[in-house]
Amino acid sequence: MAFADTIAAISTPLGEGGIGIVRLSGKKALKIVDQIFFSPRKKSLLNQPTYSLHYGFICDPKDGRKVEEVIVSVMRGPKSYTGEDVVEINCHSGLVPLREVLEIVLEKGARLAEPGEFTKRAFLSGRIDLSQAEAVIDIIKSKTEASLRVAMRQLEGQLSEKIYEIRNILLDVMCNLEAAVDFSDEDLETFSSKELVRRVREALKKLEQLIASAKSGKIYREGVKMVIVGKPNVGKSSLLNALLREKRAIVTSLPGTTRDIIEETVVVRGVPLRIRDTAGIRHPKDEIEKIGVSLSKESLRQADLILLVLDKSQPLSYEDELIFKEVKKEKTLVVLNKRDLPPVISREEVEGKGFKEVVEAAAIIPGGTEELEEKISEIVLFGLSFSPDDILVTNLRHIEALKKAKKDLKEALKTLLEGLPEEITATVLRDSINHLDEIIGRNVSEDLIDRIFSQFCIGK
Repeated sequence: MAFADTIAAISTPLGEGGIGIVRLSGKKALKIVDQIFFSPRKKSLLNQPTYSLHYGFICDPKDGRKVEEVIVSVMRGPKSYTGEDVVEINCHSGLVPLREVLEIVLEKGARLAEPGEFTKRAFLSGRIDLSQAEAVIDIIKSKTEASLRVAMRQLEGQLSEKIYEIRNILLDVMCNLEAAVDFSDEDLETFSSKELVRRVREALKKLEQLIASAKSGKIYREGVKMVIVGKPNVGKSSLLNALLREKRAIVTSLPGTTRDIIEETVVVRGVPLRIRDTAGIRHPKDEIEKIGVSLSKESLRQADLILLVLDKSQPLSYEDELIFKEVKKEKTLVVLNKRDLPPVISREEVEGKGFKEVVEAAAIIPGGTEELEEKISEIVLFGLSFSPDDILVTNLRHIEALKKAKKDLKEALKTLLEGLPEEITATVLRDSINHLDEIIGRNVSEDLIDRIFSQFCIGK
């Protein structure tokens, strides 16, 4: 697909740094930059080969003033990121030089790119499919090496290959069914009913494997929501600091220091834990504390894992009992903190309250959270049957499309087993294929495409 206009944007974060890049894409990209690029060797960019670098200066066409010392990268379509001519002006990073270079580029005829428009052009030109384009967002937002590996496999097209595998099986079945209807009076060789059932079951099995990977994929991509909860002054903030290996939360001997939600991320065996340290849950004394307690309760409802912190050196109190009623015991790990002090609470006492997972910790002592960290990793990784090196479905849009495709496929299998007319089975199979096409971008609306690429930053 050829686009009429040429787009430009700053493709690196604004701020001081080593290098900043102004990127252009479109049929006039080379011509625009050639008009403002001065080469000490009198080079014209129009004559330069693809994948080449050129040293020189960007000059203001109004007065010939040298604006910035640069290296220009030339990448000719179709073998470029967008599939069309791409030029990248490598500048010194800084707000003023980058903006000045961009303004000159725009004055010479380029248009400011919309969010994600470079990647959108790569999709619309057919260089990548929609699932690969969405993987670009995941790469940018990766918080761990594991999540990066998952995103890279999707960018390489390995998820798309699986989708096409299933799609091709269904197309073969559908074509046979339609041929049996259209050429029923001719001696045309088609699959037997038994073979049709076998192939649909094969496709269904592959679909179910992809759907089964979604739990692992979601965890590697988004992480696990973990909430630290407990009454005031049991050591929640100290525990957060110990897990993060830094002093992130304020710690004092005064109860109720934490009034707001503090959220940080720590990595456990490749899985990001999004830890929330909450305000102590108790009867609030003022409006601010009331808001903090309300936020804590909302965090509990959203949590994948709850760390319920108790002070081992103090007997269970009415406030502790209030919290017991707020948490879901099946997703709660009880932490008996302050194990360095004379014990008052025992594991057996806590287990008697219905909690199955209990560990001890000493948040303020070096190494005092090792048992806790081991237990957290055990709980988080339990039941994950897929590793980051498998093909994982991580995107909610993809998961929903796969589930719809599975529903239709099961219906198609039922019609085959019941011996219903071929037209009915073919129609249901077509619906299943359409849902698969939504993932790779063969059957999506313009509104959906715009919504997906609006999630990107400008310049990508």
